Amino acid sequence: MEHQTILGMIGLGAKEHLYWISILLFVGTYTMIILEKFFHRVPAALLGGTLAIFLGVVTPEGAWEAIDHNTMFLLIGMMVIVSVLIESGFFSILSYVALRFTKGDPFKIILTFTMLTAVLSAFLDNVTTVLFMIPILISITSKLKLKPVPYIIATVLASNIGGTATLIGDPPNIIIGSLGGFTFMDFIVNIAPIVVITHIIGTAVFIGMMKMQGHLETKVTDEKKLQEIMEGQKIEYDVVLMRKGLIVFGITIILFFLHHVLHLEAGTIALFMASVLMLWSRENPEKIFERVEWTTLMFFLGLFVVIGGLEHSGVFEDAAHMVAGVITDPISGILILGGLSAFISGIVDNIPFTMAMSYVLIDLGKTASFNVEPLWWALALGACLGGNLTIIGASANVVAAGLAEREGYPIKFFDFIKQGTPVTVVTVIVALGLLWLKYTVFGV
Repeated sequence: MEHQTILGMIGLGAKEHLYWISILLFVGTYTMIILEKFFHRVPAALLGGTLAIFLGVVTPEGAWEAIDHNTMFLLIGMMVIVSVLIESGFFSILSYVALRFTKGDPFKIILTFTMLTAVLSAFLDNVTTVLFMIPILISITSKLKLKPVPYIIATVLASNIGGTATLIGDPPNIIIGSLGGFTFMDFIVNIAPIVVITHIIGTAVFIGMMKMQGHLETKVTDEKKLQEIMEGQKIEYDVVLMRKGLIVFGITIILFFLHHVLHLEAGTIALFMASVLMLWSRENPEKIFERVEWTTLMFFLGLFVVIGGLEHSGVFEDAAHMVAGVITDPISGILILGGLSAFISGIVDNIPFTMAMSYVLIDLGKTASFNVEPLWWALALGACLGGNLTIIGASANVVAAGLAEREGYPIKFFDFIKQGTPVTVVTVIVALGLLWLKYTVFGV
């Protein structure tokens, strides 16, 4: 016997009705997130998600399946490990080292953090990198009387650009590698060189914007005062706890590299290693969990269910087929697929769209008279770089916003768009332009 839903009771339970209601739910939730002056994004996302279940757009079982458990496990696991490292004083030491290295120069700070973040994100998950870098960045900028938010946004943008370079850098790449049959070296050869150039240009654009907005002006100009800040930075640390935290963190990173060989998701590894660390460190779990960004996790929970409604009702599948329908050759396909992927990934989670589009490309490869490989790379570039468009475009963005808000530096939706959109537009055009040149000029 089919389960009767509220929508079914009022005659709106047909598939075509659910299709449009899922879109309305998404638009409504997104509107509330944008109108953050009136609605906090976390209850807005939770309301959208629970309303999707309440109305019957998705079943409770379907909602559970819509949640990306790998992302949730990864977030919780890495937040716990980072929490223990914070408790040990590790980040205080790193903050002190970074402060002395940059000598309080805003230009050196932005350059150092964006470069480090991009490199780390190519080999670690973006979320892990952001969880690692943002606490240090907030500590330094606040001490130097700089506005942390532009620096945080720059670091997040760098993490999404850097993560595009490799198979393991961003979840869409893992999907593309798995379904498209591409290896780690395929990404290094075809995507990494493009991403390096794109990152340099993207960083130049952002630094130019920050300079025009006055964010690169040194606030602490007196040499003596700067010396006092560096020398007065209180460093308290627990060597034993730090050693345990770093050993577990190091093993976690090694296991991330081997997760394909071990056939384990990164989230499973992170949660397992976090459990090991809690047992080994004998720290109070309540104290550790206080630093876990539960508001960020709840936001993801609601948003996954809302987006699950779109996926369940076939919206992503239709969007993917519509994109494939206008592609007649690989050269124009690079620009069409890459551009649309970037736009869609900027406003919804890029994982379900990448999954739907990957299956369409597999089918297209069986029937098309042209080589579809360039389209896979266009999808990778668009899906990953498009995450910089809005604050909810990528997991790293949401996590960084949560960390910043906890420290008293909330990142507004439109503040992120003002900084992120120009960089996204430039980097997507550059990346897709280079990919286009690769196949039209060089033919490889």
